Amino acid sequence: MFWDKQNPVDVCEVDLASPQKGEVEVTIAAAGVCHSDLHMVKGEWRHRAPVVLGHEGSGIVTAVGAGVGGLSEGDHVVLSWVPDCGMCRYCLAGRPAQCSTSARVIGRDGTMFDGTSRLSVDGRECFHYLGVSSYAERAVVPASGAIKVRKDAPLDVVAIVGCAVATGVGAVRNTARVPAGSTVAVIGCGGVGLSCIQGARMAGASQIVAVDLIDAKLDVAMRLGATTAVNVSGVSAVEALRDAVPQGLDFVFDAIGAIVTTEQAIQSLGMGGAAVVVGLPPNDETATFDPMVLAEADQRILGSNYGSCVPRRDIPMLVDSFIEGDLKLHEMVSARRPLGEARAALDDLAEGHALRQLLLPNPDLLPRTSI
Repeated sequence: MFWDKQNPVDVCEVDLASPQKGEVEVTIAAAGVCHSDLHMVKGEWRHRAPVVLGHEGSGIVTAVGAGVGGLSEGDHVVLSWVPDCGMCRYCLAGRPAQCSTSARVIGRDGTMFDGTSRLSVDGRECFHYLGVSSYAERAVVPASGAIKVRKDAPLDVVAIVGCAVATGVGAVRNTARVPAGSTVAVIGCGGVGLSCIQGARMAGASQIVAVDLIDAKLDVAMRLGATTAVNVSGVSAVEALRDAVPQGLDFVFDAIGAIVTTEQAIQSLGMGGAAVVVGLPPNDETATFDPMVLAEADQRILGSNYGSCVPRRDIPMLVDSFIEGDLKLHEMVSARRPLGEARAALDDLAEGHALRQLLLPNPDLLPRTSI
């Protein structure tokens, strides 16, 4: 539970009500630890509190509310942090990741679609985080946010498909639509950045430059498909990228979302290139760019929320790619920890050395080889 910036994340008993109409209860097998959770803990994002964190997870459906079709008890699911309403203009246009109702009610208010919460502590209402709240043994989520996946996929590692992988691979496939033969750079080699690298590899990019400050992360990036690794500690990232790809980069993905990395992505483009902002910054931050250069060079700046994905389509497809061996997930997981170590996992993430860490609230749901 996150109470406020002055109080650390702690593990406590939370009352969970039964799923209501259009909702399901999921017993959580694994929850990924992401920078979006860290933004909350550091007070960089605004959200109602107290809130149960965690927006990346997997598990097994254990109860089904009224009116839910397509899901049954025992189904294996990956959780989506943009459960779509299916009725707003964006959903009807085939863009569920931009669902305006979800953004307003699920994202801003921290409730279910009916405006109420299923979480409480000693009678005090608590809030859901992005419709998931996977740092828990069980969660009630909108049925549209529980994406059914094949049962032969290991429930621990497929948790990261729900955020990092869908976001990173989707940014390449859906937002940028990177064609084969393109030159690509990815700034930041955490979970999202490594997923961008894999997306570029699967798209057939001719060059993939991985950029980070930590050699260990760059080593993983090379194993996952990068053709060049650049450690920019003490050097200009823009100059390093121009040295690595003298003809200019077709696509640069900012997988961090710091203002400096967004500006570096824009400044590193070649003629006709596109900078894709994938990582999310703190609230109220502003980047700058030279519009004359952008216009004369026919360049673009693209925002990519959740990899512009269609969760019901993309999440099962990505799990299939993992089972078939094209998408690597095990290599992206740097630690598996009990739920009680959530605070320590967030601290490790803040220090910059962790890739994707998994919290395992119910280790009995996993094969012994996964623990």
